[in-house]
Amino acid sequence: QHQQQHQHQQPPPQQTQQQPPPQQTQQPPPQQTQQPPAQQQPVQQQPVQVVYHGTIVPTPNHNPEADAEKLRKAMKGMGTDEKAIIEVVGARTSTELKAVELAFKTCYGKDLMKDLKSELSGRFEDTVLQRFKPPAEYDAYCLKKAIEGAGTDEQAMIEILSTRSNQQIRDIRATYKSLYGKDLEKETISDTSGHFRRLLVSLLQGNRDESGRTDHAAAMADAQALYNAGEGKLGTDESKFNQILCSRGFPQLLLIFTEYTKISKYDIERSIEREMSGDLKNGMLALVKSARSKPDYFAERLYASMKGMGTDDRTLIRIVCSRCEVDMVEIKQAFLKKYNKTLAKMIEDDTSGDYKKLLVKIVGLQ
Repeated sequence: QHQQQHQHQQPPPQQTQQQPPPQQTQQPPPQQTQQPPAQQQPVQQQPVQVVYHGTIVPTPNHNPEADAEKLRKAMKGMGTDEKAIIEVVGARTSTELKAVELAFKTCYGKDLMKDLKSELSGRFEDTVLQRFKPPAEYDAYCLKKAIEGAGTDEQAMIEILSTRSNQQIRDIRATYKSLYGKDLEKETISDTSGHFRRLLVSLLQGNRDESGRTDHAAAMADAQALYNAGEGKLGTDESKFNQILCSRGFPQLLLIFTEYTKISKYDIERSIEREMSGDLKNGMLALVKSARSKPDYFAERLYASMKGMGTDDRTLIRIVCSRCEVDMVEIKQAFLKKYNKTLAKMIEDDTSGDYKKLLVKIVGLQ
């Protein structure tokens, strides 16, 4: 019996050695990459491998009350201590800032947002207030701004809807309804038209394939279908582009784009530029760029917001505030590689005052 007990006790240690698969799963991929054809490697790897980093990360042992007190002091009495405000707002996550807002009301019986509004002004005020909005609320707010008033900011709508995940889009729609009492899809339909409207409505379904699976035969068929819908015929069948770009997973789209260049003498971007125009062209291109690399796409949008005369502050603030906790580290790397200057340097050259200081604080100097 003793021997039997010993035998029973020995298997568990062996099982525990087999259980942590981190070590085992990390070793096979390098060996596998040498044997199967190169196409199979990005297939499973890509969705998993990409890890993005924000420039604003959670503060260890964050003390909301201390931040609330700092902000209270910054606004008390004559004048405002903008530096102290930047130190808090430029370094905390939106979740932490929400906690600071609650602590402020708890400690002082005052509304932090109202106090900030009365003390600050201009683009500095806009950026400070927008940092307090959690992601879904912030995206809903930006879409509301894009839709309301004279003229629609189509670029903002494209940028948000082409880069968010299915769940994020569902959250945005729910938040939009609860904040503004309106249906985002209906608002979009009444504010846009034609094939561009269809593109946005498709994206608003939040129904892209996110399984990460790829299928080579299907990619070849889709590439051919895109060619037949554009370069391969007189006129353009926009709905075929819409169908493929709005429903296929991003790893699958990359495969489709590769196959497309084998059939067409142009790459997919060039074909879209040749076949389409206006907002529809911009929307389709944004989807292609997002599939290839979101950081590259955002770097391009940031550059466009600052290049030439004047600054598109709305876009600059929106991208800095919406990506600072997501992938701003990678966006900065892409920016430096593309434009040979740091994002911080371009912001410094293009903006001024406390607004500039806050933006640079959020994105980081390096």
